[in-house]
Amino acid sequence: MERAVSRYLSVADRLVPGRIRGFYVVGSVALGAWRSGRSDIDFVAVVDGDAGERDLRRLSLLHKAGNVPAAGQALIRARPAVPGTLNGVFVASGDLREPVTRIRPVASHSGWRFKRGRGFEANPVVWKVLLEKGVTVRGPAPHELGLDPEPGRLREWNLRQLHGHFSTWAGRAMSGRPPRKPLQPAHRVALATVLSPPRLHHTVVTGEVISKEAAAEYALDTFEARWHPLIRLALARRLGLPAPAGGGDASLSDRRRLPHLAGEFMREVITSAGPG
Repeated sequence: MERAVSRYLSVADRLVPGRIRGFYVVGSVALGAWRSGRSDIDFVAVVDGDAGERDLRRLSLLHKAGNVPAAGQALIRARPAVPGTLNGVFVASGDLREPVTRIRPVASHSGWRFKRGRGFEANPVVWKVLLEKGVTVRGPAPHELGLDPEPGRLREWNLRQLHGHFSTWAGRAMSGRPPRKPLQPAHRVALATVLSPPRLHHTVVTGEVISKEAAAEYALDTFEARWHPLIRLALARRLGLPAPAGGGDASLSDRRRLPHLAGEFMREVITSAGPG
């Protein structure tokens, strides 16, 4: 992880010299659940001054050039996903003290997508992780940044995600055209998404943010036993382990059925979380 971040920042310093004044790793790294060869690296970068057209073009190039090693490894291993990719949000230093939901990011990138002037990652969940557990690579410690993660809006934000994005996702999963990604079949996308709603449910109930791996254990303790085979299968796929043997649901062997099951489970999680 350290080598990938160091390479990325080295490219950043050549493309936008002197502009990246702070760099903080969040996500699975901060939550103690990062796994080499399987996890992405999520970050929050602090940009000094305003970003003009030239800077935005170079940040877009940074997304591609800074992630070349991860893409190369994925090609070598013939993987449709690209673990080790650095994904994150760029925020102007002058905006750091703003309530997080009022921050308009300079840019962000996730997967193969680069976005100007916006970024989902500037939200109460990421800011809470940044403030409490963020890993400082460059710049002052997170508690010195004057961050406002808006804790009073944390529960509302998670409920909105459940009743908005994930409710829509569940509906698509249960349709005849479940969500897919480039080179990834629908059943793999479904299994990769199953643990996200329980993670948000945990935050709604407890006010704490956990990893997807911890969310699997939470889901096993919280939801009916009929969902346990699906949860365990999703966790095994996340950890790169074989499918659990024994006590499984025969329907899980039908890849065409998996997205529908995932959608049903998500709908139960969303209902359990309460009204949005």
